[in-house]
Amino acid sequence: MSAQTALHPVDHVPPIPKTLLLSFQHVLAFYAGAVVVPLVISGGLNLSPEHTIHLINADLFTCGIATIIQSVGFWKVGVRLPIIQGVTTTAISPIIAIGLAVTGPDGGVEGLPYIYGSIIIAGLFTFFAAPFFARIIRFFPQVVIGTVLTTMGITLLGVSAGDIINRVDEMNPPQPIAMRSIAYAAGTLAIIILVQRFFKGFLGTISVLLGLVIGTSVSLVLGDASFAHVTTSDWVGVTTPFYFGWPKFALTGALSMIIVMIITMVETTGDVFAAGEIVGRRITKNHIAAALRADGLSTTLGGVLNSFPYTCFAQNVGLVRLTRVKSRWVVAAAGVVMIILGIIPKAGAIVAAIPGPVLGGASLALFANVALVGIQMLSKVDLHDARNAVIVTTSLGLAMLVSFKPDVAGVFPSWAQIFFASGVTLGSVTAIVLNFLFFHVGTQSGRDVTTSVAGLPIGLDQVNVMDRDTFVQTFAQLFNDQRWPLEIAWEARPFSDVQALRSAIQEAVLTADRARQDELIRDYPDMAQLLLSDEAAAAIISRDIGSLALDQMNDSEQEQLRELSQQYREKFGMPFVACLSAMDSRQQIIAQGVRRLENSAPQERIVALSEVVEIANDRFAIMLANANPIRSAWARKFEQLN
Repeated sequence: MSAQTALHPVDHVPPIPKTLLLSFQHVLAFYAGAVVVPLVISGGLNLSPEHTIHLINADLFTCGIATIIQSVGFWKVGVRLPIIQGVTTTAISPIIAIGLAVTGPDGGVEGLPYIYGSIIIAGLFTFFAAPFFARIIRFFPQVVIGTVLTTMGITLLGVSAGDIINRVDEMNPPQPIAMRSIAYAAGTLAIIILVQRFFKGFLGTISVLLGLVIGTSVSLVLGDASFAHVTTSDWVGVTTPFYFGWPKFALTGALSMIIVMIITMVETTGDVFAAGEIVGRRITKNHIAAALRADGLSTTLGGVLNSFPYTCFAQNVGLVRLTRVKSRWVVAAAGVVMIILGIIPKAGAIVAAIPGPVLGGASLALFANVALVGIQMLSKVDLHDARNAVIVTTSLGLAMLVSFKPDVAGVFPSWAQIFFASGVTLGSVTAIVLNFLFFHVGTQSGRDVTTSVAGLPIGLDQVNVMDRDTFVQTFAQLFNDQRWPLEIAWEARPFSDVQALRSAIQEAVLTADRARQDELIRDYPDMAQLLLSDEAAAAIISRDIGSLALDQMNDSEQEQLRELSQQYREKFGMPFVACLSAMDSRQQIIAQGVRRLENSAPQERIVALSEVVEIANDRFAIMLANANPIRSAWARKFEQLN
């Protein structure tokens, strides 16, 4: 009994009936997101129904293996947390671009060997780069990843549009089917929206699956879908390595897939931290490296077993929080279920029977969310900085150029056409190169960082030679009373540029132990204390731009804010901390607090900590503005809008 109670909940094995039930729930939450990827890729490459069925089964089969690798683990591979592995939607557009660059617009299986060759190289890169990821992450800041994700989402919407306008009944070409196609897509999208609006919890997580099931059922009743391939498919079939031929390799294709994997490495890192917070296990660099090795190994297996790149599935991390079942063995059992589904071709044939317009309506919702994530990330980037603005506009402009006019690729030599045929690849590489050019090439040390007490500018060279006490004193205004983040950041000297200095301070906060992080959060005033003080007192309390541009609250709003702050403290045991901008209104602040009250305690702790980091970022930006008058004048123009 004592041995049992000593087990961490992550390692606990529930009774077999409960394990099976919970594992099926994970599979249901994961299933729609998993099968959409091979479906969309198959449609984009114009593959036959038989090949589509094979891709679906290969995907499910390899998903099961990847999930077991990640959750059970061996050696230094696998994070050993309840994390489901699935194919990343980030890879869809580059994969289709690689295939079509080889085959032309008609598509076909001839492009698959090049796709799988690129996936294998990207998987091996991820596996071996895992322990060094922390060193290269600085080359992929939010401005790069946000641009890439926005480009991917927008590009993928074109794939959805292609599915939506497809004929719903290819056996009867004269039938006027355009409006029927649009109706199926719109109906599927409406179902997804309504489920998300009116259902919470588990049903909300399977809104896409419900949309696909109901949309396909309606089309089947109306005679616009057929399950003929289900009856002719085998009951058992196992995907064989290199089913579509031995892998072939193209430099630009491999480069585009490596970019995809770098993005998934960032996503996986976030998912692992979230999972660790939910299950109560402190995440270290070794955990991140183990998780990324599992991603790399699974992706390499995907290239061998006719599947695609793998990453952690965030929706299943959310399901762990929702169900509070923390056992990794439940997730491992879900992996076994996936393997079983992957060797049943009839299951894949059922999925392959989904009409194009229904799939297009569902994928429209998924891919628009990819773009939304990118936009949200870009909203946190300082676009007042001309360098960031150039990175975003140039990358998006070139990406959209080749997306809207794919014939541009034909101007280039055949070896380069894979690169220029994909808006995602071109946009991603442009963002990475420009970020490197603006922030990492040449000396960045000449830029002033802050000013001394006497008002004299202090450059990065001076910062790099400061002793610990001087460094802490110079940047003390970034935090309220806690100094340990600055003491930790000082150890990361020398800083190659201003962004490296900012990143060191952020990492000091985000990688600290829980006790220090909680102490830091409690050091900030809650919104009631900040916003209900007079202007002079609020400026002293906040020490940043957050105290500006908030007009007087009426009695009702003041009472709302006091009650909100009290409820927040009672539920989470910490002050309601938020980073305010000069454009925030009092209604927005209250609405934000109400939304955050719905979070779980672990999730809200992450949100509060990120708000503390954002406050430090704002204060850092003010220091830069004061040290660079032109930048300061530009910022003041926006502050004066209120």
